Amino acid sequence: MSYSLQILGTYGIPAKHGGFETFAEMFAQYLVEKGWHVRVYCQVAQSESIRVTEWNGVELYHVPAWGSGASSTIHYDIRSMKIALKAKMPVLTLGYNTAFLNLFPKLMSIPNVINMDGVEWKRGKWGMLAKSIFYVNERLGCRFADHMVADHPEIKKHLERKGERKPVTVIPYSAKQYSEITETHLHSFSLKPDQFFTVIARPEPENQILEVVQAFSCRPRGVRLVILGNYSKEHPYQAQVLAAAGEEVDFIGPVYQPEVTSLRKFSLGYVHGHTVGGTNPSLVEALHAGNPVIAADNSFNRWVAGPKAKYFRSTEELDAIFTACLASKETMKEMAKGSAEQYEAKFAYEKVMSAYHDLLVEVIDAKRSTGHSP
Repeated sequence: MSYSLQILGTYGIPAKHGGFETFAEMFAQYLVEKGWHVRVYCQVAQSESIRVTEWNGVELYHVPAWGSGASSTIHYDIRSMKIALKAKMPVLTLGYNTAFLNLFPKLMSIPNVINMDGVEWKRGKWGMLAKSIFYVNERLGCRFADHMVADHPEIKKHLERKGERKPVTVIPYSAKQYSEITETHLHSFSLKPDQFFTVIARPEPENQILEVVQAFSCRPRGVRLVILGNYSKEHPYQAQVLAAAGEEVDFIGPVYQPEVTSLRKFSLGYVHGHTVGGTNPSLVEALHAGNPVIAADNSFNRWVAGPKAKYFRSTEELDAIFTACLASKETMKEMAKGSAEQYEAKFAYEKVMSAYHDLLVEVIDAKRSTGHSP
């Protein structure tokens, strides 16, 4: 029996944005290898026209969107959904930002599995209007999905409390193996192997970048703290982070694959300050790279990083962890071993990809058996 799938909700592939795009890139290629016909929708500039290309066997639909910010995303989602409904192919929706659109696959009996992402409306960065919109969209996503995916057990509990009586399956993220890992990727950043920690996160208060920088900078370390991403003195929070940084902190700007994986592979460890969300892809990638992990102490991070990671609740605790880790190579080795073990136990590529594959086959076959699927 042949299967097809269209993936909605991302900026598109090859991945250059975030966790959803990285997952879409991995999973689309995995399905193609299994003989599936896979289409991924990709957002492009307003000046471009709709076009179709192919990438590693995956059909890419390039869809232009008007405006900027949220309005651009909504317009892109609407245009993509119109095309998707005409194709009548089963849908995997990543996220729920324009969730009312998922009513239409439901009305047309097109199978639609939605990865519900984290609890977006609880994030501190949003104002009341944005939080209200995300809250409504979350409820609509729960109502219109044929099946929901939660990337973390805590997210599953949250979705089940919504009372929609829809099935929820926990499937976390995995990480992609890049073959181009090399020390030469460090040269442009003037870095040496095992002489730096990495921080890879959006520069937002809930990710505790400021606290991490303050803790690292409070005393000489003899190593670097390397922070990826755009930082500007014009942005109040980012300006605080920049001002708090000592001489051993490097802001190296946005970095993409395969350089990111090389930075992970040759780093002393990974620092993860996230306070909300489910299974963060960046944390999974750190486990995959065998990085010792130092993470904010909460139920999300503990489930992902496991018992051998080090956890902090304050800048004072993080300062002490940095000091202790740098004083003991044996401690760092044990943490690295724990990361590798945690990745293989929960997040291994084949385990995650096959779980998604089997779930989609189950949902699609169930629709077919009722005669409702187009």
